[in-house]
Amino acid sequence: MLTNTNFVTLLLKYKEYSMAKNKLTKFAEMATYKNVFEYTFQKLQDNVFPLKGKWGKEFFKNDNPIVLELGCGKGEYTVGLARVYPNKNFIGIDIKGARMWSGATDATVNKLDNVAFVRTHIEMIEHFFAPNEVSEIWITFPDPQMKKVNKRLTSCRFMKKYSVILKDKGMIHLKTDSNFLYRYTKAMVEENQLEVLFETDDLYQSKIESEVLSIQTFYEKQWLGRGLNIKYLKFNCPKKGEWIEPKVEIEYDEYRSFGRNRI
Repeated sequence: MLTNTNFVTLLLKYKEYSMAKNKLTKFAEMATYKNVFEYTFQKLQDNVFPLKGKWGKEFFKNDNPIVLELGCGKGEYTVGLARVYPNKNFIGIDIKGARMWSGATDATVNKLDNVAFVRTHIEMIEHFFAPNEVSEIWITFPDPQMKKVNKRLTSCRFMKKYSVILKDKGMIHLKTDSNFLYRYTKAMVEENQLEVLFETDDLYQSKIESEVLSIQTFYEKQWLGRGLNIKYLKFNCPKKGEWIEPKVEIEYDEYRSFGRNRI
């Protein structure tokens, strides 16, 4: 006899099977996309990524500025930016390939030639881009990593990496719901005497007018729906020999994001 407990167990197993099958289908599709690149750590150790230093010439076939979105998720921002700025090239970076499929498919179907995606850990970014190859970096709604400084995407560990691949005083944009990450990043910027170009702790109540900032990711819609303010910080990233972590105590965010299974 099929009890309620057994039924729920079977339902969960079927759901897991369907999700796994769906992921495999997406990975198989992305393997055929010309705008998606995936190199394993081992492959990068054995071979230099072929487009490193050559993205403009060999992939985009132009010398337009290259802009990265780190932790691009479903790629809404990468594709949205590409539509707003056809004279710039945009590359979304994330390790979650199943989510990346959405943006890669959108760009492929709509023939957006100024879009690409790289599936990798952000820690590996210097393997994919040469010094001074990138003009701007967008960091959109990353995990604030409140307990792990070195994992914060605006920590000095990552700033060192960004400063290598960015042109001198290349721009970094941070959009976040996290008051913790916003305050930490402001402290990092101040400690390292970086030039702030724009900042607000309530984007949609600020006076800034920009079609770019009106692009909303899945996460951004989630946060707005929960009544949270969106923070935005834009600053220059110069070439520096030494980066100094700020010694500040910041109150943790009191809320949690939804689980990955809600995405």
